[in-house]
Amino acid sequence: MLEKTYDSARIEPRIAARWEEADAFRAGAGAAPDADPFTIVIPPPNVTGSLHMGHALNNTLQDILVRFERMRGKNVLWQPGMDHAGIATQMVVERQLQERQQHRRSLGRERFIEKVWEWKAESGGAILNQLKRLGASCDWSRERFTMDEGLSRAVAEVFVTLYKQGLVYKDKRLVNWDPKLLTAISDLEVEQIEVDGHLWHFRYPIEGRTFDPDDPETFITVATTRPETMLGDTGVAVHPDDERYTDLVGWHAILPLVGRRLPIVADSYSDPEKGTGAVKMTPAHDFNDFEVGKRHDLAMVNVLTVEAAMALRDNEDFLDGLERTPELARTVEALHGLDRLEARARVVAMMEEGGYLAKTEPHRHMVPHGDRGGVPIEPYLTDQWYVDAKTLARPAIDSVRAGRTAFVPKSWEKTYFEWMENIQPWCVSRQLWWGHRIPAWYGPDGQVFVERTEEEALHAAIQHYIAHEGPMKAYVEELLETYRPGEILTRDEDVLDTWFSSALWPFSTLGWPDETPELAAYYPTSVLVTGFDIIFFWVARMMMMGLHFMDEEPFHTVYVHALVRDKHGAKMSKSKGNVIDPLELIDAYGADALRFTLAIMAAQGRDVKLDPQRVAGYRNFGTKLWNATRFAEMNGVARDRDFMPEDATLAVNRWILTELTAASDAVREGIVSYRFNEAAAAAYRFVWNLFCDWYLELLKPVFAGEDEAAKREAQACAAYVLDAIYKLLHPMMPFMTEELWAHTAGPEGRDTLLCHARWPEPDFADDTAAADVNWLIALVSEIRSVRAEMNVPPSAVAPLVAVGADSVSRERLGRHEPAIRRLARVGDVAFSDHVPRGSAQMVVGEATFCMPLGDVIDLAAEAARLDKEVARQEAEIARLEKKLANERFVANAPDEVVAAERDKLAEYGEARDRLAAALARLREAG
Repeated sequence: MLEKTYDSARIEPRIAARWEEADAFRAGAGAAPDADPFTIVIPPPNVTGSLHMGHALNNTLQDILVRFERMRGKNVLWQPGMDHAGIATQMVVERQLQERQQHRRSLGRERFIEKVWEWKAESGGAILNQLKRLGASCDWSRERFTMDEGLSRAVAEVFVTLYKQGLVYKDKRLVNWDPKLLTAISDLEVEQIEVDGHLWHFRYPIEGRTFDPDDPETFITVATTRPETMLGDTGVAVHPDDERYTDLVGWHAILPLVGRRLPIVADSYSDPEKGTGAVKMTPAHDFNDFEVGKRHDLAMVNVLTVEAAMALRDNEDFLDGLERTPELARTVEALHGLDRLEARARVVAMMEEGGYLAKTEPHRHMVPHGDRGGVPIEPYLTDQWYVDAKTLARPAIDSVRAGRTAFVPKSWEKTYFEWMENIQPWCVSRQLWWGHRIPAWYGPDGQVFVERTEEEALHAAIQHYIAHEGPMKAYVEELLETYRPGEILTRDEDVLDTWFSSALWPFSTLGWPDETPELAAYYPTSVLVTGFDIIFFWVARMMMMGLHFMDEEPFHTVYVHALVRDKHGAKMSKSKGNVIDPLELIDAYGADALRFTLAIMAAQGRDVKLDPQRVAGYRNFGTKLWNATRFAEMNGVARDRDFMPEDATLAVNRWILTELTAASDAVREGIVSYRFNEAAAAAYRFVWNLFCDWYLELLKPVFAGEDEAAKREAQACAAYVLDAIYKLLHPMMPFMTEELWAHTAGPEGRDTLLCHARWPEPDFADDTAAADVNWLIALVSEIRSVRAEMNVPPSAVAPLVAVGADSVSRERLGRHEPAIRRLARVGDVAFSDHVPRGSAQMVVGEATFCMPLGDVIDLAAEAARLDKEVARQEAEIARLEKKLANERFVANAPDEVVAAERDKLAEYGEARDRLAAALARLREAG
């Protein structure tokens, strides 16, 4: 006998062990040799990571697809793995070293990398075990890591190939520079944080005019939030149509404190409506200025060190072309070596002292910060390696336009196109030690050799130098006599951006560049499930790399899920204290409850507002199924291999089999169309409402009756439907369903684990039986609803009168009268041509059913109660409507607060309408 309660903490680990022992999720498990492939690659979580709600949603949806297609007989591979997470991992290990008063530079590069691998072996990758707790059915035997030897070989192959094709190059450009971590970082690693700062307005003298702070004709005013970078100004931009400055275009301003001549240029970047309309140009310290600088050939002057301190003394870029005046010397002496924020205050003071500070305004604005280092990033001019993303993007754009890869929801294609069509060169080098080291070596004269290995680079260098007459030829020939390659070549110190290796994920994990059987079988993959925040950084780059190296799109569909927010719609963050830990929810309610909650709330294009109480509620759904199975078992329900749906004779059985077909179709269609909420809702409605609440209830008299043939049929049919329910729910609730599948196997056992059982495709339909039983359900539901609305005591029994019933309704009423009496607590059932006085009325089909309530409840008192409740609801509605009509509230309140108020308004409106309908019904009865 099934235990009274489902203990997820005990059963889930046991089921997981059973799957592992059976190697249930290996690629192709349960599929025929010629089965169609279905492949998903997991978005590789960081090796430093732990399971959060975004992971839980993402992997639940992937697992639903994978389990569903595995049950449909496809050759399934769900490829797992982790990302080496360059910056995050290096920071973790560096913090550990600091606790022991060690620094990576004292260890040296090789020993530090050894420490990272030791950390990875001991502590890294905990998230994969957490995913197993969630029930993720990956082929864990194929787990890959972006720093694995095979993937590292793929990275080198791609970099070298792109370099030789002219699509990878080195260039001096602006990057996001983290002055704490001392590395370039990607846009994804930059957080925009709103801060209270200042906007300083400075007067720049016009060349050839005597500067007078009281005479606007002698200066041009610019504004900045970063005065420390003004020492790198090399121009001033004004809008071509701004009449205030037309006569100044072509002139020069003089940079205060420094004396550099700044050409005044006309450029549409300058906004006449913003500030003074004149914009100082610092091309080496601002991304927009960099682009303007390129258009007007402005000098690039970097005035900061990698630690964001002022670099003025001996800085040839800064000093080039400047007259060595006493003022310049004072500036250098006062500012050189200062931290940028110290320098900011000192520059402002010096500008004010010279009469160049026009005014200072409080200014709340966004400042980019590094998400790991936590300090403001600097746009920094430096030599980095770049990928020609624009060239690689063209085929990837065409693929989506032609429909070879589709986004679901389709609206995300616009985001994809906007970024891809305006794509910038991709900076792929990072100044770190942990990561794929760039396969580039430099000769003694700085000549670069990009090859897969040092041996190949050395061979290329020898060929190059010996083939070219000059001093290097003799030098290399002499070195070769003793064969000391380290004296010939020096390897690039940088590593590659983490996104570079993850861009290869759909094919590198399958063994590329080797032509492996897995690559032939599983590429292209089928669908990518991801969050919208990495469309640019991962999805687009996989598209580019897949098309370039495999000549085929890496996936035909990109399903983009929304964010998981708190119950009020606020984004989860540690600072807000509203983070929900999925592992805590699993501990409390079980993985199945969490998974089903996420699935039923995963509507396309709508964020998931997660309330832990919803998870508790869907645990109750699992409990309902568990109890239904136990009830069925107690009533002799057991598998009958000979049961055939078409042989069923009882209307109630033919009805549930018809509804099973509809439910199966709805669940299947929901999953294949990525409408997971609709699939889960269809399963929920069938299991809870139809099977548990109605079918088993309607079978009670059959189970207790004397008709043994009817009882056997009901027992076999209930078992058949339960088997189908376990299958339908398995992708969403794998642990409980696998347990119930095994428990209800019967003496003959099961042919397979549930995860390998075939997906149900019932096609039984009996419209007559379905209409008959659904009529009964509709009538009983209406009666129950009226009783609840009218506050009829549960023990009270009221008569039922059918008015205007046709022959079909009369026959149904007579046949189902015992069930109606039992389920709806009604007394005598009669027919009439008119509505009895004091009756509540309801329409089912063509008939009006009446319940005389005058002898059961005080109609006047109940009407007064409902009147009062309607008034209370209307007062709340008026209050909320007034609040939401307040433009200041809507504009200033957090979005989640406004959304919550609108939700309340809708709830009050629905409650008011229900109460008003009940009141109208009561007045009709009176």
